[in-house]
Amino acid sequence: MNWVVVSLIGLTAGVVSGLFGVGGAILIIPGLVLLAGLSQHTAQGTSLGALLLPVGFLGALEYYKRGEVNVPYAAVLAVGLFFGAFVGAKLAGTLSDATLRRGFAVFLMVVAVRLLVR
Repeated sequence: MNWVVVSLIGLTAGVVSGLFGVGGAILIIPGLVLLAGLSQHTAQGTSLGALLLPVGFLGALEYYKRGEVNVPYAAVLAVGLFFGAFVGAKLAGTLSDATLRRGFAVFLMVVAVRLLVR
């Protein structure tokens, strides 16, 4: 595996997460599939594993210092993420790699179009 490519994917995803507040998976998953050659399933699992602590802790701490974190909302979202990631991972396991990759691509396109139109 090319550790330099993976390191750059992680750094870029971290900057984008901190800058725009989006999940790093928007960059990590395509990067791992297209640049590191992982399967869609492995890229998604690797992304979840990587995002467990580092993005949330340091990024949220900086926003919290500025009074820009709604702690009760964050707690409710965390509970949803906790259980939702489990359900999503179970569902992903039932899909083929190609179906999962296409679904992820459609999701990204829908989000992009909504952001452009809004």
